[in-house]
Amino acid sequence: MSARILVAVTHLLGIGHLVRARQLARALAGAGHEVTLASGGMPDGKAAADYRFVQLPPVRTQGTDFRNLLDEDGRAATPERLAARCEQLVALARELSPDIVVTEHFPFGRRQLASEFLALIAAARDANPDALVLSSIRDVLVAPQRPDRLAETAERIASLFDAVLVHGDPGVLPLEASWPVTPEIAGKLIYTGYLATSAQCPHPEEPRSGVSKDAPEGTGASASILRDAISDEMAPQDEGLKNADGTILVSGGGSAAALPLFETALAAARLMPQRPFHLLIGRGVSEADFATLRQSAPDNAVVERARPDFPGLLAGCALSISQAGYNTALDLLQAGRPALLVPFDAGNETEQALRAAALERAGLAHVVKLADGAQALAAAIETTLVQGVPPAATADLDGAAGTVAAIAKLLADRP
Repeated sequence: MSARILVAVTHLLGIGHLVRARQLARALAGAGHEVTLASGGMPDGKAAADYRFVQLPPVRTQGTDFRNLLDEDGRAATPERLAARCEQLVALARELSPDIVVTEHFPFGRRQLASEFLALIAAARDANPDALVLSSIRDVLVAPQRPDRLAETAERIASLFDAVLVHGDPGVLPLEASWPVTPEIAGKLIYTGYLATSAQCPHPEEPRSGVSKDAPEGTGASASILRDAISDEMAPQDEGLKNADGTILVSGGGSAAALPLFETALAAARLMPQRPFHLLIGRGVSEADFATLRQSAPDNAVVERARPDFPGLLAGCALSISQAGYNTALDLLQAGRPALLVPFDAGNETEQALRAAALERAGLAHVVKLADGAQALAAAIETTLVQGVPPAATADLDGAAGTVAAIAKLLADRP
């Protein structure tokens, strides 16, 4: 049964929410649905092959200050901009008369944008009273500390939403590990599996760990030697997986939040001159900070902007060092390489720490705290390299098929 589906997402800090929403849109379009994805975060410059992409007037945040929304120039988002976003979403709902509306992260998050999500839902149901309303969330959420906000979310789920698509595996990390799952919420949860990008079905439109397609050359006195080693990783699979060069691959997603990780990794590289390091810097890191990282790189480290062949580099590295964002964790699970996770935990963020701890309990990665410094990171690198390749992951990584099946059932069961 084909349906008109409208997906609404706004990413504020990194690109993970948008990457997940794009994967969702592409999976649904591939199943024959007519999909429109409305994005309210910063443009990522990616094309949409099989679905319609609509860019709203963007908003973003500075660091972990999610209360104050900014425009693309770093100025406070005006009431006029917020009103224009809302009006555009309402107009889309009226134009499309969707059978399904999917709100990415809302109502579990994006409370500062609640008015536009609520207006979208109301407009969609005005246009099509039979429209299904679904929430799409990752495996781990950051629960508010205030009981009234938890109650508000539960009430919205109960009164406005037909189901909650959890893009995770309860055997790895159930939602209740990060969010109080009330009876109103529990009855509407549908676990789809993780929305992973498979090697058999690559998606070149997606940014991989902050990727850009115009990556400059690396630096360091031994950069040319290391670049030759890295290029070997891009050879055919049977040779790229031998890890002959022993490269330590450091990535940090698409936001500036990974800058302290990169600085610590370079400090660790100075302590380990015999180990080749390769740092992939996402576009969220400013040009000035990027230049500083390159200038401070020791001879055994290449520093460059993130690359579209990140999954191949990951599959061929000796060890991965990264944060523990959703998409990065899935890349690691698929690559099956030894991994060190340094979760982002600034402000009240607990998402990455919870995910990293779950992967460590499963024996799939090791965790080190950024606050422990470069010496601790260097020691953890040596320990993890000695322990070698982790066991094969048993997590459900076929979230695309799981989502398509869940929506097909919801449509079939609709009164």
